[in-house]
Amino acid sequence: MPEPTAAPSLDLAALTGRTFDAVLFDMDGTLIDSMSGALAAWDTWAHEHGVDPAVLTELGMGGRPAVQVIGQLLAADRVADAVARIEQLEIDAAATGIAVLPGTADALAALPPERVAIVTSCTRTLLAARLAGSGLPRPREIVTFDDVEHGKPAPDPFLLGARRLGFDPARCLAVEDAPAGLASAGAAGCTTLAVGDTHPHHELDADAHAPDLSHLRFAVTPDGITVTGRVQTVQRGSRDTAASASNTSKAAFS
Repeated sequence: MPEPTAAPSLDLAALTGRTFDAVLFDMDGTLIDSMSGALAAWDTWAHEHGVDPAVLTELGMGGRPAVQVIGQLLAADRVADAVARIEQLEIDAAATGIAVLPGTADALAALPPERVAIVTSCTRTLLAARLAGSGLPRPREIVTFDDVEHGKPAPDPFLLGARRLGFDPARCLAVEDAPAGLASAGAAGCTTLAVGDTHPHHELDADAHAPDLSHLRFAVTPDGITVTGRVQTVQRGSRDTAASASNTSKAAFS
């Protein structure tokens, strides 16, 4: 799993004058920060399974389902138990190691629940643990690794997210922090917006870029959802608190 890097600069030229029917958000690295707990969990897992932790970074595991990564490292007969072990380690870490990223609460509060989905490489169980750890309410529509035959970077997750909301993927904006997720969304036909600092900017092949959601303003118009830059007039803390996010965004997913 990658270490934090410099976040991408704000570049929304590709979104100017455009509207969208729905927004499909990745979760980890986009809405919440689970990195510290996940790094510790994978480090423990690597030592337990005789894997050099440096190899995990070399594999480019960010945004990919755990079973894909582990399948490249261990013999087939060891994969199932190893996947179960890392999931439990990450679930345990989620109890105390989750922070809500800047702008998440405002973004979710601005969007109608019928126009929002989370599309994640987490399993249902891990997603539930991380949402609980973050204090964010559960959205109506969620796509997890358990819901698709092929996870990111295949297009299946974002195709399913758009279908569950009832919209054409070409009319959806996908917000992601990882190359695998951006590749998945792009292959599904979504417009892509890269955020966050989990990967180097040059690895984020997207239509638009922003440092994080606090730099964006989502608005609903008669023609659809618009995304514009938000003027940064107040110095924000490094993370929104989970309590603040929960209080502000409950209406979005109620």
